[in-house]
Amino acid sequence: MSSFHPHLLDRRLRVARAVVWAIMGLIVVVFFRTQILEHGKYRLQSELNRLRPITLPAPRGLIMDRNGKVLAENVPGYTVSLLPGDQDSLRAVLRRLAPLVKLDEAEIGRVLTRYRRAPYLPVMVLPNAKFELVSALEERRVIFPGLLIQPEPKRHYPDSSLVAHLVGYVGEVTEAERGQRRFTGVRLGGLVGKDGLERQYDDSLRGADGVRFVEVSALGRVVREAGAASTLAPVSGQPLRTTIDLDLQRYVAQIFPAGQRGAVLALNPNTGEILALYSAPGFDPNSFVGGIEAATWRRLNESESHPLFDRSIQARYPPGSTWKLAVAAIALKRGLVTFHSHMPIPCRGGLQYGNRFFRCWSAQGHGDLALADAIAQSCDVFFYQLGLKIGLSSLLEEANGIGFHTRTGVDLPGEITPEFPTGTEYYDRAYGPRRWTSAVTLNLAIGQGENAQTLVNMVRFYQMLASDGHARPPFLVHPGPNPNVTLGLSPDQLAGLRQAMISVVERGTARGAGRFGGTITIAGKTGTAQNPHGPDHGWFIGFAPADKPEIVVGAIVEFAREGPYVAPLVTRVIGHYLGVDTTLASHLRIVLPTDSAPHPVPILPGVVPEDTVPPDTGRMDTTRTDTTNATPPPRDR
Repeated sequence: MSSFHPHLLDRRLRVARAVVWAIMGLIVVVFFRTQILEHGKYRLQSELNRLRPITLPAPRGLIMDRNGKVLAENVPGYTVSLLPGDQDSLRAVLRRLAPLVKLDEAEIGRVLTRYRRAPYLPVMVLPNAKFELVSALEERRVIFPGLLIQPEPKRHYPDSSLVAHLVGYVGEVTEAERGQRRFTGVRLGGLVGKDGLERQYDDSLRGADGVRFVEVSALGRVVREAGAASTLAPVSGQPLRTTIDLDLQRYVAQIFPAGQRGAVLALNPNTGEILALYSAPGFDPNSFVGGIEAATWRRLNESESHPLFDRSIQARYPPGSTWKLAVAAIALKRGLVTFHSHMPIPCRGGLQYGNRFFRCWSAQGHGDLALADAIAQSCDVFFYQLGLKIGLSSLLEEANGIGFHTRTGVDLPGEITPEFPTGTEYYDRAYGPRRWTSAVTLNLAIGQGENAQTLVNMVRFYQMLASDGHARPPFLVHPGPNPNVTLGLSPDQLAGLRQAMISVVERGTARGAGRFGGTITIAGKTGTAQNPHGPDHGWFIGFAPADKPEIVVGAIVEFAREGPYVAPLVTRVIGHYLGVDTTLASHLRIVLPTDSAPHPVPILPGVVPEDTVPPDTGRMDTTRTDTTNATPPPRDR
C-alpha cells in the first residue's frame, strides 16, 4: 500500500513556499539595509579604496633672535611613502625596496606596524630622503607599486650646536605623546618639539597640516589627482621671536674655554630678557631631523660629558662665595650689620668652632675686616661669624623667601629645583634629631653644605642686586608670573653691595677682570664650588655698568682648577655686549680662592666639644634622567 497522500504533498509545498518567501524577505531586508540605510558607510569604504588622503605637512614657524636673525628654519626635503593595496603587497614592495634604501628587517617591521594602525593612509618609509635616492627611485617607479614621493619642509638649525640647548630639536611624535592633551590631533608620523623652545612653544610653532586626495588602482598605483577642489592647504606655524642676541650667543660660544664643560647665561636686569644662554658641550640638533641614528644616540648618551644636558638650568652646583652676597643682604635687611661692621674674631686663616677648625681660603688670614672689605676679599672667617650672627633658622627663612629653593620659571622645559633646606626640620630628617649642631650654619654661610643652585637661579639673584631689589622672571619669549620677591633693601644698601662688588673686580679676588680699554665699571663676585670627584668648579657673576646695569652675566666652568678663565670670560661677554674693547681681559688669568670646607682638628684646650657636624656635601649635582642605557628613539626611515 502506497504511503503517498495528497494532503501530505500539499503540506510540504506550503512549507517550501514559506521558506522561499522567508529567504527572499531576508534578502530584501539585507539589500535595503545595505543599499539604503548603510549606503553612506559602504560608499565611504569604496571611496577609501579608491581615494587616498595625502598629508601636506605644515611648515613649522621660524624661531628668530631679537633682531630677526634665524635660529630655526625650514629647508626643502623629500619623503618616501607607499600607498599599499594590502599588507602582503606592502611587504613584497618593501623587500624590493630594501636593497636600494637600506632597510633592515626591524625597519620593515616598523613600517608594517604603521600600516596596521592606519591602513588607508600612506605609510612612511623614509622621512628624510636625499635627492640622489629620490632620483634613483623615480627611475624605478614601475617596479614599486604605490610609491609616493613628495616634497616636505625639513627643520634646519643654521647655528647647530651653538643654540642646541636653547632651541632644542624636533622628532616624530610617539604613541605615548599622542595620548597627551598637548599633542591632540597630531597625525601619525607628525613632527613635534622634543626639547628647548621647540617643545616649550610647540603648539604655536606646529601649524596645521593640509591634505590632498589621489585616486589609486587596486594595486595601489596612483591613477590621478582627485582635483584641486578637494585639496586643503596647510597652515604654517607662527614665527617665534626670542630675546636672544645671536651675535652675543655666537661670541660666548667662540670664547668659551675649548674642551671645558659649563654654561653661560646673560640677561637684562631691568626686564629679565635672556640675551644669551649657552651650555657646553653641545650637540647638533640637525642630527635628530628625520630620526637620529642609533649609533649617534648611543654616543650622545654614553659620553661622560653629557652633551644633551643643559647646564644652565638642569645642573646644581654649590654656589661657593657667590652666595656670600645673599648672606650679606640678609644681614643688612635684618639690621644686624652695616658696611662698616667688624666681626668679633679677626681672620687668622680659620675659625675654631667646637671640635672643628673651619679654614679660610687665605692661610695667612685677612685680619680685621669690615663687611665691604670682607666681600671684596671673600673672607670665609668673616662670613662664618656673620652666618652665626644671623642664626640658622633666620638664614633659612630669609634665603627661601628670596627664592633659593624655587625654580625661576624660565620658559624652557626641564628646569630643576635648587637644593636648599626649607627649615631646620631638613637636618632632623637628614641626620636625626640632636645629631647635628648649628655648625652647619658655617658651611651655609660660605655657599657650601646643603646648598646647590642652578646657574639661572644665581643669575636671577644677581639681577635683583643689579636692579631695584625686585625679582623679575628670566624669559626667552614670554615672561612667567611675576613673583612677589624682593630683597627688602634700601637703595643705599643696594648701592653699598654694588660698590663692594666693584671692589672685588678692582682690588679683590677678581682683581683686573674689568680691565677694558674704556670707562665701563664692572661689579662682580667670584666663587669656587667644591667637587669631591675632581678639580673644583669656578663661578663668576657680574654686571655692568655698575652704576646703571644693562647686562648681568653668570658663568660656571666645571673642573676649572680655581677658574683662571671664568672671571675674564664673563667680563669679555659684558664688554662685547656694551661695545667695549676686551683685548686686555682676553689675556688675563685669575686664580679664584678655594672656598674651604671644615676639616677636623684635635680639640683645643678649653674648647667645649660640639656634637658631630655633618660632613660637607658640596658637589655638582647633575640631576638628570639616566639615559646611558636608554633605548634610542627609532630612526624613521
